[in-house]
Amino acid sequence: MMSCQYLLLLLLSVGVSAVEVQRPRGVPLSKRQFYEEGNPFTCLDGSRTIPFDRVNDDYCDCQDGSDEPGTAACPNGSFHCTNAGFRPGFIPSSRINDGICDCCDTTDEYNSGAACQNTCREMGRKERESMQKMAEIAKEGFMLKQQLIQESKRGLEDKKAKHADIEVSKNELEKTVEALRTVKETAEQPEKEAKERHLKAWEDQKALIQMEKDKARMAEVFLELDDDADGFVSVAELLSHSELDSASDDSFTEAEAQGLLGGVDQVDSVAFESIWHVIKEKYISEAIPEPPAPVETPPEEIREPESDNDSELYPEEDIPDEEEDDEEEDEDDDTDDGDFKSPPTTQTQEKKDDDDEGTMPTYDQETQSLIDAAQKARDAFEEAEKALREVDDQIKNLEKEISFDFGPTAEFAYLYSQCYELTTSEYIYRLCPFNRVSQKPKFGGSETNLGSWGQWAGPEDNIYSVMKYDHGTGCWQGPNRSTTIKVTCGKETVLVSTSEPSRCEYLMEFISPAVCQEPSTLDSALHDHTEL
Repeated sequence: MMSCQYLLLLLLSVGVSAVEVQRPRGVPLSKRQFYEEGNPFTCLDGSRTIPFDRVNDDYCDCQDGSDEPGTAACPNGSFHCTNAGFRPGFIPSSRINDGICDCCDTTDEYNSGAACQNTCREMGRKERESMQKMAEIAKEGFMLKQQLIQESKRGLEDKKAKHADIEVSKNELEKTVEALRTVKETAEQPEKEAKERHLKAWEDQKALIQMEKDKARMAEVFLELDDDADGFVSVAELLSHSELDSASDDSFTEAEAQGLLGGVDQVDSVAFESIWHVIKEKYISEAIPEPPAPVETPPEEIREPESDNDSELYPEEDIPDEEEDDEEEDEDDDTDDGDFKSPPTTQTQEKKDDDDEGTMPTYDQETQSLIDAAQKARDAFEEAEKALREVDDQIKNLEKEISFDFGPTAEFAYLYSQCYELTTSEYIYRLCPFNRVSQKPKFGGSETNLGSWGQWAGPEDNIYSVMKYDHGTGCWQGPNRSTTIKVTCGKETVLVSTSEPSRCEYLMEFISPAVCQEPSTLDSALHDHTEL
């Protein structure tokens, strides 16, 4: 590889030692063979052939303007600037002799009288210095890239080794999980049976309690219905309870009452048991529930009426309290206001029944031991199962990282799991390569997703020079945000610029040694400098 110092000396020597090849004004060296003095000239598009003396005669003969490379006669012509000591180039023919110096060697203003100075050597010197600096950066960057490649190789080998080790651990964990599953299921079976026995015993006990309560209730109802206390419930006594009318037509007849008694006129307490099961859901007791004892309010808790008209509407002792108002809202319409609270609701009665039955007793020692053993087995199984899930996640992450496209030689692998920030006057931009790009207001506010990793999107000959991030947060009445990352060669890894060339489409420049190419001999640059 040619060194930058040698290249610089070579380029400087070119301007001194090169000999200009004679050719018509404005013709590049690459087309010299088409302009042979003394021979007819054929237009480069092949449209016609003219005498050579009509080349550069300030009259356009060829449609492609090739007969006037050194004049402004053809509107579509072009003029070649030799620019000895700098880079050669082309300008439109219209700029020839227009009084403005376009070529650094002043050759475009040969007949305009413009006071042009030849600046090619100075421009060439500056460009060579810039090229030298770029070459040095590229060289250092490429050396860093080689280190990154070696580190990536070692990292890849480590990851593959770790993957193999974790696979072995996974196999062992899978066996452990299955063994603990068996232990858990074995421990849960006697636990289940013991719990079922305990629950059945409790259900039997509750059923017995309920049966006793039902019998007591039946005896109370029998006494309520036996108005004459003769030890029998008669048809006449049953007629006083119209709610027992099966037809629900408000006309409870003797025949219907006798039907409830099983076709007889009266029944004793023993025979009443069969009737009780039919009427107990409809029967409404005549007894008035005992009112709760009134709660005396200490004198000091009695509040003076506020400055409104309540004192005029009620005597002082009868001013309703807020709590009493709330309670009275739930009372039946036919209940007298004030003196008694409403009877318990059905839900309250059911809760009371449950309280009467009590709560399920604690497990006996044998059952509790089985429960504790089963729980211990479940805990061990769940812990092993959790460890297996974590191992699966590790394997998936490793496989993803191992198979990821980090470049031809994995030179971009060092960017994985890293993030880089750029702070502007308004925002903080954050790039997490192969993950996402985000934007956050500098002085507080929520983060906006500018795109998630999509793909490498550079040209075919340099695909790893551009990253594409898609499907970011949607813009208001616009597309989802997306970001293109242009990766350029440098010694550091840094996010250097950001812009929004189109609405919701961001462009960022990211410097990384991973994209640096091996410095070439710059033959093309040398060729451009030697053409005179």
